[in-house]
Amino acid sequence: MPLVPAVQVGQTSGMADAASFHIEDGPTGRNLRLSGDWVIARVGSISDDLRGEADLAKLDLSDVGQIDTVGAWLIHRTVVDTGAEVTGASENAARLLNEVMEADRPDRLEPPRYGGFLRGLDELGDAVNIAFSSVIGLLAFFGRLVRAFFAVLTHPKRIAWRELITRFEVVGVRALGIIGLMSFLIGVVIAQQGSVQLRQLGFESLVVNLVGRITLRELGVLMTAIMVAGRSGSAFAAQLGTMKLTEEIDAMRTIGVSPAEALVLPRVIATIVMMPLLGFYASLMALFGGGVFVWIAMDMPPIAYIQGIRDVVPITDFYVGMVKAPVFGAIIAMAGCYQGMQVQGNAEEIGKRTTAAVVQAIFMVIVLDAFFAVFFSEIGWV
Repeated sequence: MPLVPAVQVGQTSGMADAASFHIEDGPTGRNLRLSGDWVIARVGSISDDLRGEADLAKLDLSDVGQIDTVGAWLIHRTVVDTGAEVTGASENAARLLNEVMEADRPDRLEPPRYGGFLRGLDELGDAVNIAFSSVIGLLAFFGRLVRAFFAVLTHPKRIAWRELITRFEVVGVRALGIIGLMSFLIGVVIAQQGSVQLRQLGFESLVVNLVGRITLRELGVLMTAIMVAGRSGSAFAAQLGTMKLTEEIDAMRTIGVSPAEALVLPRVIATIVMMPLLGFYASLMALFGGGVFVWIAMDMPPIAYIQGIRDVVPITDFYVGMVKAPVFGAIIAMAGCYQGMQVQGNAEEIGKRTTAAVVQAIFMVIVLDAFFAVFFSEIGWV
């Protein structure tokens, strides 16, 4: 049966080769004949006209000229909505329609390859692999940092003094407020909890020993390291990661400036230098907090509290804290800078690397603190 003249026409206005269509009644049902150039500049508002069509048998593309992704998407959407069969498509149109169709398919989520137990082992293996890779990467990063340090020592003019002084301010001076408040409150908590427990044994006066020794030897430096890791270590990772994404670090290498010397070394040196000072300041604030509590709650005069600190706290406790502080500072700065330099791909990577820097730094600080505790006990600094 010959095709009947069109009963409906759709066409964009003002263009001789604009995309258009008309509907014909055929032997198998209603057919949609497309013509013109189905490209983004020619389709106009024809998308809304196509939306109203339904129950089509065929889409005839014999008269279609040029076609791009937008036109192919409109045709594909019509096929999906109406279930029509595409006929008369040129080689280029058929290829483009197939690509659009493939891209429109929803992604399939692959089921887990293993059961619960094997999957747990697989994830554990991945975690161990990542941990060993991080350790090897940190060692390599430390080697590059040592080489940059000796290069700067032999050429003092290459020291980035402005960057170094800025890091001193950011890592040290601007952290005094939060570290002082945190340490003061920790001193109060140690004194309060210690007094409650020691009162049951009748040795409430020994709270001075507890506050003095645990503050100078352990908590002063350890809590400072955790605070610096969360504050400065994360900032190092985010700053260097952003510079890596914006290709500033690549630009520095292009003009002959070493990123390790200009960016990493000032941050590491500043953190190593400032950590003993911050640790000592935190210890003093914790002692002050404990002294305030015992003065108010236990009616112990400040002079007696200070004299008790002098009598029961050996100087080796102070040495232990000051030895650990620069090591903790080096670990924190290296972890932050290393993770920042590993950023690549997209902005989401910055968040992941920043989190990894903080977790890695705190974990290594606690592990080293345990090592130092055993070491100093073996050499008699107890």
